[in-house]
Amino acid sequence: MVVGAFPMAKLLYLGIRQVSKPLANRIKEAARRSEFFKTYICLPPAQLYHWVEMRTKMRIMGFNAEAVKPLNEAAAAELGAELLGEATIFIVACSCLMLEYWRQQAQRLRKEAQRRAAWGGLQDEVDHLALALEALQEQVQALAATHSALDKLRTQLQEVRAQLCPSDQPSAPPE
Repeated sequence: MVVGAFPMAKLLYLGIRQVSKPLANRIKEAARRSEFFKTYICLPPAQLYHWVEMRTKMRIMGFNAEAVKPLNEAAAAELGAELLGEATIFIVACSCLMLEYWRQQAQRLRKEAQRRAAWGGLQDEVDHLALALEALQEQVQALAATHSALDKLRTQLQEVRAQLCPSDQPSAPPE
């Protein structure tokens, strides 16, 4: 099964639309029933939308659109309710996208903080190992110095034995 070929964005959009459709329908019904809502919320955007749409269409066709006849109240109320419903769906979809973006940003920041903490732990461990290495090197140098002094003492002991006992064969010191 190919997951990459499936249009996940379209599925997400349809899901958001289906979830927000009941809310938009409820707002449309309220707009149709309430005179205040219809007069002050639905009619002005509908008339503006109609005016912009008609002027644009007339200019595209090459006509001069000086005066656009406004919609009647019933058609404007219906168009305003539709615009309000679609705006509700759009706002819900944008809110979902913003929430998802913020969630992913928070997750990215959390991962970055974990990566920095791990890096700091590794740096601390490297520093600790460097100090341990320096201590071991000092011990090795001290041991080498002690070994060198011991070799000098052996040489001196052999010389002293050779002076004390010139007739005897110098024997190897026991180790």
